[in-house]
Amino acid sequence: MRPPGYPTNGAAGPPGRPGRRNWRELLKTLGGALATFPTRRPAERTPGPSAAPPPRPAAETAVKGLWDSLDDEQKKEICFDWDCREGTRGLLRTFIANHWQVTRPNIRSDFFTKKQQWIIHDVFKGILNPEWYPRFLRQIKEDTFGHEWGENQSVAIFGTPGSDQFEFVITGRHLTLRADGNTEGRVAFGGPIFYGHAATGFAEEVGHPGNIFWPQAVQANQVFQMLDGEQRAKALVARLPKEEAVAFQGAAGNFPGIPVSEMCSDQKQELHKTLLCLVEPFRKFDQDAALHCLQQQGGLERCSLAFYREGNLGKDGLWDVWRLEGPAFVWYFRGAPHVHVWAHVANDAAVPLNAMNECVLHPNHDPLGALKVIFPG
Repeated sequence: MRPPGYPTNGAAGPPGRPGRRNWRELLKTLGGALATFPTRRPAERTPGPSAAPPPRPAAETAVKGLWDSLDDEQKKEICFDWDCREGTRGLLRTFIANHWQVTRPNIRSDFFTKKQQWIIHDVFKGILNPEWYPRFLRQIKEDTFGHEWGENQSVAIFGTPGSDQFEFVITGRHLTLRADGNTEGRVAFGGPIFYGHAATGFAEEVGHPGNIFWPQAVQANQVFQMLDGEQRAKALVARLPKEEAVAFQGAAGNFPGIPVSEMCSDQKQELHKTLLCLVEPFRKFDQDAALHCLQQQGGLERCSLAFYREGNLGKDGLWDVWRLEGPAFVWYFRGAPHVHVWAHVANDAAVPLNAMNECVLHPNHDPLGALKVIFPG
């Protein structure tokens, strides 16, 4: 499937992509085409000690191909040392915001060749569950006033692809996704991620019609409906936390809501379904990594689940804002006025994070006309 707006004259990639025969030759240089990822939901488990290390995912192989194709001037613009720091954004590879651009060039700009645009597209597609790929394309278009994928997104590479330390990041409005092939072995998803959707405008209607991520909240509310009166009183929290407050608290943390350890077996089973719903949009490699990190912390038993009165959009029996949190696990679903989701998962609470709930943009790279521009001088 090709993203909307791509040519139909025998090509299946970004504008100007070479024909299929040339692309097959390119894929050979990258070590083969991207694999189709299985859609079966993973079980929460810990791999056996004798298990062989998994092969590097196809998306990371494509990142290496992208790196090899960049000239020196391109690398100066979008490639950074592993520990690169900037004044406002801090350690750049761990930064996250609800709307930001990690570098200046848009993917679909003349900065990248057509082949490079297609490689970037395949990295993006490769880090998603195939069933979710068209949904993300729709979300991107609806959240950027009809612009196609790549017109308002940027990428960066940290470290050296192919080595034991590198990371690819793609950013934009309501989008921060990563691929690192588990080179930062303490974290899932390559680091903190962000996704969101304003399907019907900045202030969505009750029930979030058309929002691709709202079913995650519906599933979480299934757990709330199973709670008894005393449990609901513990789960309900009056005031919202700061949206960007998704740093880890560690084992001694004061997690909001009801401890999962106080739930009965049926309630825990429903919460496990919610966990699987949260990781479902992403490739199986990252699903498994997230569940493995959580298991290393003690599993859902070490987490708490909170629903927030503040920010509730209507009296429809569904809470729009909720949060699942453990020692090194935060999944914060903010459903008002539209959906923002912050996910930060690791097996070590010492993993650094620098997050801002702002539009963090280059002054000359604000294609959507965001109101606030923050960028280090």
